[in-house]
Amino acid sequence: MAGHIQDRWYKTEPGPGGKTVKVKTDRHGTGLRYRARYIGPDGSEKSKSFPDRKKREAERWLTNIEADMSRGDYVAPDAGKVTFEQYATGWMASQITDPLTRESVESRLRLHAIPHLGVRPMASFTPSHLRVWLRVLEDRGLSAGYRRGIFAHVSTVFTAAVEDRVIRENPCRARSVKAPRLEPRKVKPWSVERLLAVRSALPERYAGLVNLAAGCGLRQGETFGLAVEDVDFANGTLHVVRQVKLLRLHRPIFAPPKGGKERDVPLPDSVARALAAHLKACPAVRVTLPWKALDGPPVTASLFFTGSAGLPLDRNRFNDRVWRPALRAAGVETGRDNGMHALRHFYASVLLDAGESIKALSEYLGHHDPGFTLRTYTHLMPTSGTRTRAAVDRVFPD
Repeated sequence: MAGHIQDRWYKTEPGPGGKTVKVKTDRHGTGLRYRARYIGPDGSEKSKSFPDRKKREAERWLTNIEADMSRGDYVAPDAGKVTFEQYATGWMASQITDPLTRESVESRLRLHAIPHLGVRPMASFTPSHLRVWLRVLEDRGLSAGYRRGIFAHVSTVFTAAVEDRVIRENPCRARSVKAPRLEPRKVKPWSVERLLAVRSALPERYAGLVNLAAGCGLRQGETFGLAVEDVDFANGTLHVVRQVKLLRLHRPIFAPPKGGKERDVPLPDSVARALAAHLKACPAVRVTLPWKALDGPPVTASLFFTGSAGLPLDRNRFNDRVWRPALRAAGVETGRDNGMHALRHFYASVLLDAGESIKALSEYLGHHDPGFTLRTYTHLMPTSGTRTRAAVDRVFPD
């Protein structure tokens, strides 16, 4: 149905000789005169009123509305009145990501976005509102990486609102709105001496974790979730198919590796021997946990590494009661750079030093993109000068 302009001050009636005449209505001289009306894509009638002498403005407004509908760019005039909190809450409820990711996103939005942006209607946001909010986060002393993550979540909410025809543009994408910049950090791999010192400081039942993470590049949750049935000792292959994750109240579940990316990793003989020795000293424990969610189907696996009571390892408790004490005993600082993830960096540095390709390393680490692997570890790769000198030295050994 085409839109039309209604003159609320006058109406047409049959006049003498079959002609129509304009007569005043009971609204004449009061209220807004022109009402622009149209039928929206959802079948409901929409309208907007304009004052006297503004008929052309009403016509332009209606023409723009009809053009937006023909292009598929239509946004209902009232859609953007929903507040950020209302829309973000509905958006979060519709997410189908894994439970731990949902909890993280909901926590960040609830703590750092909704208190500052929540009451503002979605259509009223301008880039300046986002710039002020980002400055508030910075003043609160949050790290650049954490602020960048929060900003990404907020931008995703606005993108979803654009796709839902709630707003026309994402204000986070304005050129004047800059995502927090990460401070440049270069991975500094551990030395072999530090690796062995930390391994020696760990209790015997956990020492093999160092061999596994540093020898196969597994993440902490993947080492906790490795089962006997995942290791092909005969063919020297380790299948990374699950991890142990913690949901609210520190309740453990089994879940796929990060990004749902299962992978096969070469199993070095030294790591195979360490795992075999560990099984002899600490037999595997069959553990049953829900899969992917607290109400997920039960899955059972014979885990290599568990707590003394046979329970799956809790990363927070393990880091606090086992890992950091071992670092201190080995004379290593207990900061972020020396978490168990440092063992993955050690693995990457060893492979790159041996001439392994970025593509292969990316596959073994379970990265989603070899470009990410290259950006993370490019400074550890042998330089062209090093390769040149080595090549010439092979020709002229003496």
